[in-house]
Amino acid sequence: MSGGMKFGALIGFAVAVGMVMFGGIMEGVPPTALIAPSAIVIIGGGTLGATMASVGLEGMKQIPAGYKIAFMPDTPDMPGQIERLVGFADLARRDGLLALEAQLADVPDDFTRKGLQLVVDGTDHEMVEEILELEIETMQSRHKVAEDTFRLASGYSPTIGVLGTVISLVHVLGNLSDPESLGPSIAVAFIATLCGVGFANVVALPVATRLKQVSGWEVQFRHATIEGIMAVQRGDNPRMVAEKLLAYLPPKQRDAVTLPGAPKLQAVDEKKAA
Repeated sequence: MSGGMKFGALIGFAVAVGMVMFGGIMEGVPPTALIAPSAIVIIGGGTLGATMASVGLEGMKQIPAGYKIAFMPDTPDMPGQIERLVGFADLARRDGLLALEAQLADVPDDFTRKGLQLVVDGTDHEMVEEILELEIETMQSRHKVAEDTFRLASGYSPTIGVLGTVISLVHVLGNLSDPESLGPSIAVAFIATLCGVGFANVVALPVATRLKQVSGWEVQFRHATIEGIMAVQRGDNPRMVAEKLLAYLPPKQRDAVTLPGAPKLQAVDEKKAA
């Protein structure tokens, strides 16, 4: 996966913040005018509290990891996994399933290792698939907690921003005897709404959407892994295993996959060219 795709959230966040600030400067609003400590306290504290009330402490613990995953995700190596699974299919077909046991220590991820260990142990085909599918379901549940935390925050933040603006306007209306301070005071009052809407649409909602996308990559990776492991257990022809797993990759990425015994993918390309 290219660096642009992998770090798309970080790039997008920088562009969004930069363009908002630049637009404000074009309108004659200096960035320092958008900093209001009271608004930050109201938005930050109010959104944090409301979100915590919804998801509990367990959900709040997902916030640091959620930011890290959204901005710097560890994307699954699908081409490498396809090469690995086709290699296992080839080995199992030549030397039997027990030959896989010596390779398990070199398998980089726990999910694949667990599936292959079940196969080596002689676990029933349907039971292997059921156990691995359950692993995917529980993983999705864990991911959804983090996604929901940010999505809920994106809903609470604008409303709390309006609440902060109303609080400030109450103060302004209580001091109508000082006309000269009305303009600046009203401007500061609306910063709370600006901060609330900005946080929701520039930070919280994009992070929630990005977490859903990253989770989708992992789910697809694991479904492809299950497909490969089931094929290994059935003793399928490695060529057919490769053809099936390559369907999980976009056409442009398939040329990067190096398969055991070579010309599998090239043969497909030659047919298309014929």
